[in-house]
Amino acid sequence: MSKMDIYEIFQHLPHRYPFLLIDRVTDYTLGESLTAIKNVSINEPYFQGHFPHRAVMPGVLIIEAMAQATGVLAFKTSEAQPDDNSLYYLVGVDNARFKQPVEPGDQLLIEVILTRITRGMWKYKATSTVDGKVVATADLMCMKRDIPT
Repeated sequence: MSKMDIYEIFQHLPHRYPFLLIDRVTDYTLGESLTAIKNVSINEPYFQGHFPHRAVMPGVLIIEAMAQATGVLAFKTSEAQPDDNSLYYLVGVDNARFKQPVEPGDQLLIEVILTRITRGMWKYKATSTVDGKVVATADLMCMKRDIPT
């Protein structure tokens, strides 16, 4: 199995606290798939307002965590690292479904499977689970773009 700790993740994603949503990569196969973990803590800044009476991780952040997992896989597969001249953007989300809430104390297990690369567009099937139960699924599309100077 191929693993990555947080320090290697830092090398493959430009995100930092409070927006880095991947804590560990437990397995990956270049050009195929990646499995990552997000430990959901009550200390996350979004829980103060979402929702004060019952903390729930926002669905858009679950999608973002899945997208960050695709970024790690893309950079590892391409043998590249983020730089100041380009960004790896989430450009499409299809078929997003949320099956149950994600709450503080949950460990989000994220699996992304690369399904196709077409003209620089990377397409993935993404699934997030907690305790073996599916909490979210989506088809994601991402693309590396140069930043205009």
